[in-house]
Amino acid sequence: MCNYSLLKEEIRARALSAGADVCGFANIDRITDEAPKGFAPDDVFKDCKSILALGLALPKGLSQVPPQLIYNYFNSHIVTMLDEILFKLAKEIEEKYGGFAVPLPCDMSGSWDENSQTAHGILSMKHLAIAAGIGFMGKNTLLCNERFGNMMTVGSILLSIDLPSDDLCKNYCPPKCHICIDNCPAHAIRENGTVNQTLCRPVAYGKTFRGYDTVECNRCRMVCPLRFGVKKAGTKQ
Repeated sequence: MCNYSLLKEEIRARALSAGADVCGFANIDRITDEAPKGFAPDDVFKDCKSILALGLALPKGLSQVPPQLIYNYFNSHIVTMLDEILFKLAKEIEEKYGGFAVPLPCDMSGSWDENSQTAHGILSMKHLAIAAGIGFMGKNTLLCNERFGNMMTVGSILLSIDLPSDDLCKNYCPPKCHICIDNCPAHAIRENGTVNQTLCRPVAYGKTFRGYDTVECNRCRMVCPLRFGVKKAGTKQ
């Protein structure tokens, strides 16, 4: 009989050795009841039994420079880096453990509404990551990890292997903190934990005179007290 808890730890070790900073698992039973219709893992891959979520963190130093160019470059490049890890890891899982592993592009929109400037991913990577226990949602709607804060990009692999879920992450976002809401120049962050993309996108993104995409505003990420993780007694932050 297969020891699925041991198998899960073997896959986690492979994910971390492949370059991921964090790795978590969620059984499909934890996700299907919460996901909107059409946006559950088994809507994409009908034989999905569990998901693996990976996170890759940006260097803290990118918080110290304007967002338009250097930050923008690596914030975009990290998507390619993570997709490569997901692709290679999915092949390793299939070769070593059998079954099917479906890597999901970590920044691919499944739909786009031009009027509201709102994109919807194939699946919500943030919600899969939360279900897999590698983070919690801040009021700015950014995923936040206990160790790496909100300086992290996440991706997922859908698995036909029936792996058990990891423990959920505690939400460390202070209930009375409104720093991200108060500092949003577009007034796009709502008290109910959502972001008005119609207001956000024109302020957050731009282009150079040669047509290159830029990030003009990442203030909600940078003013967050938890942007570098949860500070603990006796540790340096």
